[in-house]
Amino acid sequence: MRLAALPLLLAPLLSPLAHAAALSVCTEASPEGFDVVQYNSLSTTNASADVLMNRLVDFDAASGKVVPSLADSWEVSIDGLTYIFKLHPQVKFHHTDYFNPSRDLTAEDVKFSFDRMLDPANPWHQIAQSGFPHAQSMQLPTLIKKIDALDPLTVRFTLDHPDSTFLATLTMGFASIYSAEYADQLLKAGTPEKLNSQPIGSGPFIFGRFQKDASIRYKANRDYFGGKPSVDSLVFAITPDANVRLQKLRRNECQIALSPKPLDVQAASQEPALKVERTPAFMTAFVAINSQHPPLDKPEVRQAINLAFDKTSYLKAVFEDTAEPAGGPYPPNTWSYAKELPGYSHDIVKARQLLATAGLKDGFKTTIWTRPSGSLLNPNPSLGAQLLQADLAEVGIQAEIRVIEWGELIRRAKAGEHDLLFMGWAGDNGDPDNFLTPQFSCAAVKSGTNFARYCDQGLDKLISAGKTTGEQGVRSKLYQQAQAQIQQQALWLPLAHPTAFALTRKEVHGYQVSPFGRQDFSKVSIKP
Repeated sequence: MRLAALPLLLAPLLSPLAHAAALSVCTEASPEGFDVVQYNSLSTTNASADVLMNRLVDFDAASGKVVPSLADSWEVSIDGLTYIFKLHPQVKFHHTDYFNPSRDLTAEDVKFSFDRMLDPANPWHQIAQSGFPHAQSMQLPTLIKKIDALDPLTVRFTLDHPDSTFLATLTMGFASIYSAEYADQLLKAGTPEKLNSQPIGSGPFIFGRFQKDASIRYKANRDYFGGKPSVDSLVFAITPDANVRLQKLRRNECQIALSPKPLDVQAASQEPALKVERTPAFMTAFVAINSQHPPLDKPEVRQAINLAFDKTSYLKAVFEDTAEPAGGPYPPNTWSYAKELPGYSHDIVKARQLLATAGLKDGFKTTIWTRPSGSLLNPNPSLGAQLLQADLAEVGIQAEIRVIEWGELIRRAKAGEHDLLFMGWAGDNGDPDNFLTPQFSCAAVKSGTNFARYCDQGLDKLISAGKTTGEQGVRSKLYQQAQAQIQQQALWLPLAHPTAFALTRKEVHGYQVSPFGRQDFSKVSIKP
């Protein structure tokens, strides 16, 4: 009798409702690591920069402005070459069983965080196995001349040349501020790799434990300078299957489910216990065409691939009409968006003619790379790849589909091993350069984020010139010229600009979907 009664006695303790201050979020993929400067995937940014770290400044999507974070204020010199930041006082780094900080965050931590990415002589520079893809693609090593800690709460950045995107760039996840004291501790112990597995930040949550492809556990930072989060603990329940994410939400095993499928959004909107949160996403889904792999190095071949693809059918089948068709890299709500540029309409005959012009009237063989699990920018990877494969076969291109685990796919794609790659890009702020520099500059070929592997000096000059002036009208003209060249060269097969959705329980309050794919759980509460 006692054994039979035991599950009933334990049931209330095991119920997700028993601890209302715990928040569980169903996410779609494991992070590549927690040292965010080494990586460029949104899954990694969400699991590290968004919950564990802070930047000098943040980008407020509602106002479209850069706002204070670790820096309470800043001054910019008239010539645009000097930025002086005044730091918020008494910002605490995380206390854990592996690190006990002896001091608050200072300008020395800011200097360290950037020096390790920019200075080859810094002892941490060679340690990052994956390099510093964002810092390199954003060309920070040539932009930032030096960083000075003027006093404990004042840091000065001196630039080599004016850059109108610099402040917005500092809102990106890779610009997170690390503890120089913790880094020194790891170096002295001979365990620098732990920066990637046992992270320390100043953010709203403190790292607990990571089980790959299963879960990440965090606890609230009671000393957070922005105020203790409303929940006591946070769990990322890594759940690649969108259907399973929805089922967990229904059973209250998760209170928030990210990257739902369009059908799941429709279903959740009819259920009284659930809510649908949404916003137009500042993102573009695309197929990158590796311009370094013959015969994809020929513009006519890349143009033929664009013409062969039936985008209308793809959007209906994969996004179920919840996304806008993409004609280029920019979402339509981007200032400098070149709306007058004609896209590539579905034209099998013209596609075949272009292949013949390129000396490939009998077609060729290639590969399509995609991920196994769905995401906001690729809700149904298998179906999307099959549709592209079938359309390419219509013009004689035989494409083999290769499904590759997300972490490996990113790593190998950054090395340029792919032919055709289903990918997506989320702008970290509202600046249009956030698409151009990391995706189409020559520096981004070296860092790996330029998945088209296209380096052209003319395009590079347009992108660079757009950052040297603060005049939006001038920048717009330069960026529209860049868009025209990108489209003429057919570097991408642009797919969609999705709507960003998240599903939550009715009792979740304070959660908002970011158009940039970033996550803020610091103000989320769970109330009946």
